[in-house]
Amino acid sequence: MTQPSASKSQGNIGSLIVSALFVLIGFVTLYDSTSYTDRDSQVFPQTVAIILIITAAISFVTRFLRPIDSDGFGRGVWWRRILLVATMFLTCFAMPVVGFLAAGTIAFAGGLIAAMHENWTAKTIVLYWGCGVLIMVAFFSLFKFVLHVPLP
Repeated sequence: MTQPSASKSQGNIGSLIVSALFVLIGFVTLYDSTSYTDRDSQVFPQTVAIILIITAAISFVTRFLRPIDSDGFGRGVWWRRILLVATMFLTCFAMPVVGFLAAGTIAFAGGLIAAMHENWTAKTIVLYWGCGVLIMVAFFSLFKFVLHVPLP
């Protein structure tokens, strides 16, 4: 019987730590949202926090009971991961400056480039970007005109 390598053990420990951290963040968010004066403002953060706690707890228990053999980082291209995280940060910082639709375009473009593993063709470009525009306009319309959420 072979012993697990150090990198595999560190991957499992790292996954347990990250899962526990997300459970903690969920509880902090739940606690913080109780100080909101408007009940409508509490619904979304509390819902997301509860979902975060549940999914992170499931991840923690699953990883604790059945450790995996991978090193925790998995296979894939490193620049795609960095691009996705950088795009999300850029979108967060850009939204107050350029607005919801332009920031959504940044998020969509970065996410699409990070997720696209096949070769780009004219058909996929038109199809994906067309769908992206429809989705962004639909969300903008939903938030602005139906839910009356003030958008930047």
